[in-house]
Amino acid sequence: MKQTDRNIKDIEAKISRNNVLLFDMDGTLVHTNLANFKSYKKAIKKVTQFEIDLTLVPNRRFNRTVLRKVLPNLNETEYEKIIQEKEHCFKEFLHETKLNKKITEILFEYCKTNRTVLVTNCRKDRALTILDHYGLINSFDDIFYRYNGDNKNVNKYKKAIAKLNISPDSIIVFENEIPEKNDAIKAGINRNNILNL
Repeated sequence: MKQTDRNIKDIEAKISRNNVLLFDMDGTLVHTNLANFKSYKKAIKKVTQFEIDLTLVPNRRFNRTVLRKVLPNLNETEYEKIIQEKEHCFKEFLHETKLNKKITEILFEYCKTNRTVLVTNCRKDRALTILDHYGLINSFDDIFYRYNGDNKNVNKYKKAIAKLNISPDSIIVFENEIPEKNDAIKAGINRNNILNL
């Protein structure tokens, strides 16, 4: 038996009918790093009018923090324009995304019996575009994404628990990023119920 198959069996053994399953999107449910990187690269060129030599670092997401390091002399207006343009460009690179089949199989199996929730830090338009592209929208009972007014330090798990009015003890999380896993723990979710494939 392959290691991933054994992991899936272990995961399935943890899930009962009473569990609420929370799924992260970027890097967990859908691999979006390449599309995200290319979107940023195009947005930077469009806003700044110069091409910067950027290299995709495997397993490291190009995000706002990296943008600030790469272009430390940006003013706030340019910074915000790049982020907005990046969101706009993402549709052009949707074909560069890839579904995580193992996590998706779990989602499809348990959305019939359990409450399934998408909990992501991406903005609404991009989240819905990706979900629509892969036919996943109807697999979720609830979807939480980043709003324009959210500050960058919002704990998406605390936010979802409060809005859903559920106990952290009932939750199983599918998440790939360590800072987000730490947020899940801070929200009261048992570390043994935070899973990744």
